[in-house]
Amino acid sequence: MTSTELSGISTKSGSKRADRIRLLVQPAVVLVLVAAVVTWALTRENDVIEAESLNANTLLTKTWEHLLITAVVTALVIGVAVPLGVLLTRSWARPAAPLFLGIANIGQAAPALGVLVLFFLWTEQEGLWAAALPIAFYSLLPVLRNTIVGIDSVDPTLVDAGRGIGMSSLGVLLRIELPLAVPMILAGLRTSLVLAVGTATLAFFVNGGGLGELIDAGYKLNRTTVLVVGAVLAVGVALLVDWFGAVLEKYFGPKGLS
Repeated sequence: MTSTELSGISTKSGSKRADRIRLLVQPAVVLVLVAAVVTWALTRENDVIEAESLNANTLLTKTWEHLLITAVVTALVIGVAVPLGVLLTRSWARPAAPLFLGIANIGQAAPALGVLVLFFLWTEQEGLWAAALPIAFYSLLPVLRNTIVGIDSVDPTLVDAGRGIGMSSLGVLLRIELPLAVPMILAGLRTSLVLAVGTATLAFFVNGGGLGELIDAGYKLNRTTVLVVGAVLAVGVALLVDWFGAVLEKYFGPKGLS
């Protein structure tokens, strides 16, 4: 084995080790910082108005609402974008791909608050679904685009080889195209998750709950502590979701590509 090959193996090994360390350090740092800020907020002397928001029950409730919105949005995005992206890679549906990508791009290009308000005015609905549906539309593009690009990037010779050994079109899709497109799909999902967490702070405009209520209350009532805690929790959730997406990319992609 040449020195160049040994150097390449060493570099690759070092990169993997650095990735593992980052995956361990990132959530630990986030949890420590969030715990420090929350502990400070709960143990300081708060006035009556601050105490209504800065208590364990309220913080847990608002964080849970935020996570619930994110989970529902994630399920909607995966359930719509992945099947639609697969469909648009089929030869008979490919001409429609620019149309659907354009529609999804409108959702992301438009201001998130505008999408939420327009959906509310159209449906006159409030609550979880009134927030989750427009946020899912806003977060749809990365997964849809990456599903299409991922499948289109599969080596045609692999597809031809699968068909050559007697696989059906569905078999080729499930056993060759989708597995090889998984890293690209997961990268898009990671982006969508972070978008969903950030946009979920606006859910309070339609009574959807979430950490945005703390941020809004802190701003309107001029209570900086409440504002800071709400913002730190929202940032912490976003960073943890980003870490979760990185874990999915690392451990759920095809093993031969890692």
